[in-house]
Amino acid sequence: MKVAFWPGCVSKGACPELYVAMQKIAPVLGLELMELYEAPCTGAGVLSEQNPELAYSLNALTLAMAEQMGADLMTICSTCQGVLSGAQYHLTRDEALRERVNRTLADSGFQYRGTARVKHLLWLLVEDVGLDRVAGLVKRRLSGLRVAPFYGCYILRPEEHLGLREKPERATYLEKIIELVGATPVEYHGKSKCCGFPMLTFNREVSLKMAGKHLLEAKSKGADVLVTPCPLCHLNLDGQQPDAARVVKEPIGTPIFHLPQLLGLAFGFEPAELRLNHHVVNTRLALEKVELKV
Repeated sequence: MKVAFWPGCVSKGACPELYVAMQKIAPVLGLELMELYEAPCTGAGVLSEQNPELAYSLNALTLAMAEQMGADLMTICSTCQGVLSGAQYHLTRDEALRERVNRTLADSGFQYRGTARVKHLLWLLVEDVGLDRVAGLVKRRLSGLRVAPFYGCYILRPEEHLGLREKPERATYLEKIIELVGATPVEYHGKSKCCGFPMLTFNREVSLKMAGKHLLEAKSKGADVLVTPCPLCHLNLDGQQPDAARVVKEPIGTPIFHLPQLLGLAFGFEPAELRLNHHVVNTRLALEKVELKV
C-alpha cells in the first residue's frame, strides 16, 4: 500500500526514535512510504491562532502534495493529524476559503481538491491494513506487559473534524492494538486527557502537574509502560517526566513507548533497533517483563 508520508517535525527532531521505528515496521506492514520532504510544518494549532489563513494554506499545500502523488496522506503524529483534519474539514465546507487558499497555492504549482484522505498510522492499521493481517505479523507476543494507552487531545477532539462521530470506535483503537500484540491494556481516566504540552512554555508548573497526574494514575493501576500515538505527548510524558515527578513530589519512573516501537517489538525487532535505549525514562524494567534487554 503506497501512502504519502508526512512524519512531522518532532519525529525528525526531538523524537528521532519514532521516525526510525516507523521506517522499521513499514515494510513489515506492506506500507510504501512516499515521504513528503518539502511539506511544511502544520503549525501545531499555534499558527492558526495567529494567522488562520496562513495555517490553512500551509496544510492545504501538504494535502495537495499527497493528491499530486495520487495517494492518501499518513501521519505518525496526533497533533499533525488533528491540525490537518481540521484544515480539511473547513476547506471542504467553505468554498470561499478554498478558493482563496488555492490562489495562494497557485504560485507553487499546487491545487487543493480534497481527494486525499489523511489518516494517522493508528487508524490505518485498523481500517486499511486490518487487525487480522497485523495479528499475523506478530512474532513476539508481549505477554505479561501491562500497557496504558495515552491518546492525548488531537486524535480525539474535535470529534467532527476527526471522524469520531462516524467512527466512535477510533477512541478504542490503541486498546485493540495493545491486546493484539499480547499485552494487557490498562484502563484509567487520563488516557484521553491533555498531556499538558501545549502550555509547557507559558505555565510550566501546571503542564508538568498534568503530565505527572496522568502518569501516577496509570502507574497506580498497574501500568508498566504507556504507549502514545503523539510525539508531543511523548515529549511531555517522557522528556519532562523527571521534572513532573518533582512537581507532584512523587517518584514516577514509568517509560513511554511510541506506537511504532510497541509494534516493532511485537514484530520481532530488538529494542536497540527501535532506539528504546534513547528515552529519558529508562525502558529496562518494562522490557524485562517480556524478557528483553535494551
